[in-house]
Amino acid sequence: MSSRFSILPGMSEATRLVRSGKLKQAMALIRQALGGQAAHVEPSARPTPSVPGQFESHTYSNHAGARDYKLYVPPGSSDRPMPLVVMLHGCTQSADDFAAGTRMNELAAEQGFLVAYPEQASSANPNKCWNWFKQTEQDRDQGEPSIIAGIVGAVKSAHAVDERRVFVAGLSSGGATAATLAATYPDVFAAVGVHSGLAHGSAHDLASALAAMRSGSRGAAVPPLRAIVFHGDRDSTVHPRNGEELFNQFRSGRAEAMIHVDTSGEANGHGYTRRIYQDEKGRPNLEHWIVHGGGHTWFGGSPAGSHTDASGPDASREMVRFFLER
Repeated sequence: MSSRFSILPGMSEATRLVRSGKLKQAMALIRQALGGQAAHVEPSARPTPSVPGQFESHTYSNHAGARDYKLYVPPGSSDRPMPLVVMLHGCTQSADDFAAGTRMNELAAEQGFLVAYPEQASSANPNKCWNWFKQTEQDRDQGEPSIIAGIVGAVKSAHAVDERRVFVAGLSSGGATAATLAATYPDVFAAVGVHSGLAHGSAHDLASALAAMRSGSRGAAVPPLRAIVFHGDRDSTVHPRNGEELFNQFRSGRAEAMIHVDTSGEANGHGYTRRIYQDEKGRPNLEHWIVHGGGHTWFGGSPAGSHTDASGPDASREMVRFFLER
């Protein structure tokens, strides 16, 4: 990546504070930065009321703690097993805010799938960031990954879920946590979508998190999994190199032959470059969308939610297409 990308504001100062042992002050700088640069609405924003179906509130708890979550149930959900998409919000956001901004409930009503929105507790992170950079939150059956996987189990117990089509997606800290869930629960999640996030294992503490956000990090080895990655090439909060590292992380170790295709285009105000690896039947196993001029926001989102860019490509629709086309 070229030097035209600005780094996270305050990154140098945060690094200095970490090195001097002032972790609380460093974390405050990170929280401020991870709020992103887009216009913000109150986290209490609600999804479009006209969307049919039910938007339920639940709580799940296990040995690692408890988290609230929202569940969107589309009309006709009792007729057949349905796919499930788990959506992980970014810092400062809530389940309602993320649902509004991504319009995922509208797509679920249109195409027939369930959507779960786990919500980070302010007691776990004051700025409601998922703790993707802590070693305690990067393993199967531990910490936040175990809670989110447990939410999937709770949804399966209450609704008919097509277990072959359970997916996870997220933005920023939620995107990094989605990558960890895909890596640690490949038997649960059939594919992952990461928007403006980081690779699984790309950090193990606050200092390494700062370094990864500033310049990218390769992360740990992961099992083969279908993945779709979005990243703006002007993202000054999470460096765009992280999108490249994510794509490479999920591409490495794949034994099957894949066909490599690169395309480019323009979608509702943003140009993009799209790298695709397809199987022998022409179905995408991996996609990497580089959105030109895009920052640290959810592309194609609604202004009813925070940290969104209404200009395309429509990340939500493209993720659903990638998830469900098999």
